Amino acid sequence: MSFPPSRLLLFLVPFLLIACAQGDVEEAIDANVKPASAPADQAQVIVDQAIAAHGGDVLMHGVVEFDFRGKHFKITRDGGLYTYERTYTDTTGAVREVLNNDGIYREINGERVVLSEGDTNRLATPLNSVPYFALLPFNLNDAAVQKRYLGEAEVDGQPYHKIEVTFQQEGGGSDFEDRFIYWFHMDRHTMDYLAYDYHRDEGGTRFRKAFNTRTVGGVRIADYHNFVSDSLPGPGTPIERYDAFMASGDIKLLSEIILENVTVQPLNAE
Repeated sequence: MSFPPSRLLLFLVPFLLIACAQGDVEEAIDANVKPASAPADQAQVIVDQAIAAHGGDVLMHGVVEFDFRGKHFKITRDGGLYTYERTYTDTTGAVREVLNNDGIYREINGERVVLSEGDTNRLATPLNSVPYFALLPFNLNDAAVQKRYLGEAEVDGQPYHKIEVTFQQEGGGSDFEDRFIYWFHMDRHTMDYLAYDYHRDEGGTRFRKAFNTRTVGGVRIADYHNFVSDSLPGPGTPIERYDAFMASGDIKLLSEIILENVTVQPLNAE
């Protein structure tokens, strides 16, 4: 999955629960969500508060590094300038892959190699998506982002705002049709849950719950439990119901998203 600005990686009808289970879920949904009655800019206010709570001022001019699934990532931002790097070693040697404002390139053992259009497209997804998710909600003020306030919800006994995010086609990347839902804590302003549906390949949905949250260099870092539900199998299904499905147990753990060896520095410390 790709995201603007070259927006980074990864996001339901036949929700065919058996009849009694569907009734239980619908009741949970009705009880869990309060209709939105906020002003039109409420979504923007909530996102701005969340970005500040997660250390957005540091990320705006900073360097974040971490290891993810055997590869090292380095994210450098200086206002609107960005560089996302991924380094690892394979049978070809020491590999360095870079996505920045100018495009994408790959180096092997320090030498830049020629990339086909297909290679470039394949590289764009991991180089985009991994940093995108790692820094959330930082990128939710990108120009192509469209935000909508859905209302209030209670999740695990805690109060949350529910925000829908979609993307304009222009500037929205190749996956502009993907749809996201974010749950922001009403008091802490933290982003503790997100759901998304995606259209790449055969499409699907995911629901992520933050855990092992910690502050590194002034930035809130989280790992995630990554869930799926048979009741929300593909794109176009109502992923905003994932909180109710979590409450009813209609989700299953698919994987864990874990960032290791995280460091954060201000840009001028480089």
